[in-house]
Amino acid sequence: MKLCRYRTLRGKIVVKTGLRIGGSAESVEIGGMDNPIIRDPVTEYPYIPGSSIKGKMRSLLELKYDKLNNGGNPHKWCNDTSCFVCRVFGTSAGEEAKIGQGRLIVRDANLSEESKKRLDALRDRSGLLYAEVKSENTIDRITARANPRTMERVPPGVCFEFELVYRVFDTGDDGKTDEENFKYVLEGLRLIELDALGGSGSRGYGKVEFVELKDEQGNDVTLPDIAAT
Repeated sequence: MKLCRYRTLRGKIVVKTGLRIGGSAESVEIGGMDNPIIRDPVTEYPYIPGSSIKGKMRSLLELKYDKLNNGGNPHKWCNDTSCFVCRVFGTSAGEEAKIGQGRLIVRDANLSEESKKRLDALRDRSGLLYAEVKSENTIDRITARANPRTMERVPPGVCFEFELVYRVFDTGDDGKTDEENFKYVLEGLRLIELDALGGSGSRGYGKVEFVELKDEQGNDVTLPDIAAT
């Protein structure tokens, strides 16, 4: 097994509707925020973990290609060396796969400089810590009793810098199989655009768009039109 080359994809993630990827509150005060977003611990700016992007890509591709295990569990090593899920996304620790490490690396996506300025202005204007606060209610259908809650979200229009790296290995085929499987990486990103990133997608959160995508040679990259496939 020989590492042949790296393929890269860089661009931006534009938030179209409020994006919520949950963090943790060290302490919750009465009337305080109990559903914060994830933030950089040093700058306190929001970011998108690479694991959130990669996990969503994998789960949507597993659904599309019927790769879920019995009971709807995530796909596991299936003794098929040509399985794109195992090759692209990797296998769990302890699984005796013979295909080596996963090919896909997805970096954490940090705010663009322009978006940092926008969120700085939001903080100065409203006192909000680089996020919007959305109030919601859970309503008991019988008693009509409301259970209010507040949710932090990254506001629409914010932009994150995006990067992924794809390793191409020669497993006796001069890297041909891994090169062919790169199409699933692009398809996974397009599926996220059609679905949602982060939590509460069915309630309108998490619509995003990948823009200004370029490959390792600086060429423009267009995501596939899923509707046409």
